Amino acid sequence: MNNLIFRPATLSELDILKDFEQGVISAERPFDSTLKPGSITYYDLRELIQSSESEIIVAICNDQVIASSYVKIFAAKPYLKHDFYAYLGFMYVKPEFRGKGVNKKIIAEIKNWCTKKKIYELRLDVYSNNAPAIKAYEKAGFKNNLVNMRMAIE
Repeated sequence: MNNLIFRPATLSELDILKDFEQGVISAERPFDSTLKPGSITYYDLRELIQSSESEIIVAICNDQVIASSYVKIFAAKPYLKHDFYAYLGFMYVKPEFRGKGVNKKIIAEIKNWCTKKKIYELRLDVYSNNAPAIKAYEKAGFKNNLVNMRMAIE
């Protein structure tokens, strides 16, 4: 896909981004039994667009928004070598554009954004049993770092 354009999302695209968010939630529901049933949201999309500490990046193909991701700067724990890190989330590609390298290109755009902000640590969360996502992130250069564990107490 060589005809892709990447740019920051705009507030006029909130409805599209909300649809993408529901796509992310639908894809993740099978991996997380703790998600509430019915309509939920993960992100404050307006804040992510407006903040100087974050960016929603969209991919455009033929004047159509086909993919999204966000990156947000956080303060690192005081015991880490770096003072700040960037967190990546909201990876969504419309089904008809999947498997064409769009995610990899969005991650490259996010890395460029981070470099401009002098951020050199990029993190994300992925469900441990979401093997296809883990494989895709590893292919993009991510490495498994921590395992987050939980226990339901009845």
